[in-house]
Amino acid sequence: MDRRHFLQAAAAASLLPSALMPAWASAQSADWPKSPIKLVVPFPPGGGTDTVSRLVAEKLTVLDKWQVIVDNRPGAAGNIGLDQVSKARPDGYTLAMAQTSNMAINPALYASMPFDPLKDLTPIVEVCAQPVVLVVRNESPFKTLADLVQAAKREPGKYTVAQAGLGTVGHLAGEMLIRAAGIQMMQVPYKGAGPAMTDLLGGQVDTYFGSAASVMPQLQAKKIRGLAVTSAQRLPGLPDLPTVAEQGYPDFEATTWLGLVGPAGLPPNVVAAVNKAVNAVVASKEVQDRLLAEGNAPLGGTAQAFAQVIQSEHAKWGKLIRDAGIKVE
Repeated sequence: MDRRHFLQAAAAASLLPSALMPAWASAQSADWPKSPIKLVVPFPPGGGTDTVSRLVAEKLTVLDKWQVIVDNRPGAAGNIGLDQVSKARPDGYTLAMAQTSNMAINPALYASMPFDPLKDLTPIVEVCAQPVVLVVRNESPFKTLADLVQAAKREPGKYTVAQAGLGTVGHLAGEMLIRAAGIQMMQVPYKGAGPAMTDLLGGQVDTYFGSAASVMPQLQAKKIRGLAVTSAQRLPGLPDLPTVAEQGYPDFEATTWLGLVGPAGLPPNVVAAVNKAVNAVVASKEVQDRLLAEGNAPLGGTAQAFAQVIQSEHAKWGKLIRDAGIKVE
């Protein structure tokens, strides 16, 4: 999976700040960093974002001899941690691992945001992306996505689709499919992937849009069956599972992407240094193998490319949320 479909407009304006840098920033020496870097993870320890962040931090220490300290700041679907970074001094010593939810979904989902992801943060580099997978239990009569769509059209509103939480990529992927296929299904929200999977296996719900990481163990154990993956290309870890797009819904894509950002006004030399270092980390075989094993597609790329991804995703998810009338109370 790559980002070329997001980046066809090569001359599109970057989100990187264009204002004049303060004197202290422009005077930074080329041998940055000179002290430890704090990497804010806006989610609790042990989750997917935390795991990827610690992997990147560990490899930056090995490959570049940087000291990167992971600082978990969970809360408000990732807003608390990113707000902290948006208000930090833009010297490169406070960065964050941002993702789809807090950069592209939350701005439309919440009535107010403590920061503007398009103005208050500097995109540095995209690290990886993970799609969600539409799955059913093995006993389900649905063998393909077309089977599900045909059944839902015959009996509107009969079938249910589980999602791990309101406003998650899995929730919005389900809404995208419902709209693209012209069907009616009841969305059933859960507080996390575990309860959703338990009810799918128990027959309380018919389908589940879950992250690749959350469904792969059950897929490998043959307790559930995959109908489609929401990435633009098939996952290397699930090469026989077709995408939604190739099953009749062109341009369908829904992924949770992760990438490094810093405060607005981050000096260009710092952006360049972090971008170069993280690209080397993501390109290493060990990191690629670990990311792929967890259902992630390794990415990397330029800061300008990541800025364009953020811009595109912000517009896409915002429109879907507004059109569907989805709100967080």
